[in-house]
Amino acid sequence: MLVFRTTKCISNSSFRGFQNKRLNSHAVIFSGIQPTGVPHLGNYLGAIKNWVDLQYTSSPKDVLIYSIVGWHALTLPQDPAQLRNAKLETAASLLALGIDPKRSILFHQDEVSEHLSLSWILTCMTPMGKLKRMTTWKSKLVTVRNANVESEVDDSMLNLGLFSYPVLQAADILAYQTTHVPVGEDQLQHLELCRDLAELFNKRHQKNQQKPFFTLPQAILTPCPRILSFRDPTQKMSKSSPNASSRITLVDSPEVIRKIIRSAVTDSTSGITYDPLNRPGISNLLTILGSFRSLRSSEELSSLASEYTGKGTANLKEDVADAIVEGWRRPRSEFERLREDKDYLVTVLEEGRQRAESISRKTLNQVKSLIGLQ
Repeated sequence: MLVFRTTKCISNSSFRGFQNKRLNSHAVIFSGIQPTGVPHLGNYLGAIKNWVDLQYTSSPKDVLIYSIVGWHALTLPQDPAQLRNAKLETAASLLALGIDPKRSILFHQDEVSEHLSLSWILTCMTPMGKLKRMTTWKSKLVTVRNANVESEVDDSMLNLGLFSYPVLQAADILAYQTTHVPVGEDQLQHLELCRDLAELFNKRHQKNQQKPFFTLPQAILTPCPRILSFRDPTQKMSKSSPNASSRITLVDSPEVIRKIIRSAVTDSTSGITYDPLNRPGISNLLTILGSFRSLRSSEELSSLASEYTGKGTANLKEDVADAIVEGWRRPRSEFERLREDKDYLVTVLEEGRQRAESISRKTLNQVKSLIGLQ
């Protein structure tokens, strides 16, 4: 049985202190998001907010690279017109929510060919056993096939792209000699595969190199626990859910937000406590409210729950709705403005593509030289 090692992780809050110990070096931070269009609350609190925060907690010398990963979107069926629109809406959303194109490199992954070239090189090195240990493809097929549990899907439903996309994900990261990857715990297995492939390449092609060619990237764990569905708090919030009331998106009006939060599934237990295992609905609301107040640890969320002593679920829901409405007021307005300014979006993404390509091309040329292709 293949056993994955534990990936080295640091928290966002401790990242600056960690960087201060890295003398004469800088961090390269890379992460990607699928072009699903307008993000929902889980996308923002679980990933995008962390990306924005890293612009301020990282050193000015650090390189921040954020990619809209169009090639990954093709692992499941896509409508061409919707995908084209979703790519631009995703870019507009990231900018509206705080990604600064002067501080961070923002680009479309599918417009930088080095990702695919490096992915093929890594594919030719990747043992099948490692890919078979990946679990994400089953969870994706559960959704697309409308299955109830993972045991209802099998290999006959699987296409090669969905099976092997963790290798492309590794290429995305390694193309920039990435040192740190902001991820949630559900992506740690994929990052470990990336580290395994980097290490395998280093061993095969190190030869007279004084140091390993690829850096082994570390995880920066997303500080916010995953955000759950408002209709089924045992499941992660997702756009694929047929029930629109299960999520809140950036374009939802204040009235819609309040209606969804009022109807959010909780439980019949009296009082407000932070207990993700036994009270996932209430705990999800506390997580959301805490995230908008920069409270993230279990201790902080338990303390937040204690503020509702003598109050009920309705009070908590009202505060959660207020926090989302106010927290997203400016980004919602900015998104509406940006998505109408296509020329600006194209300019930002083209500048990002050029910057990304200049870095990844250097890496790919070195890789091709090491393996004998040039």
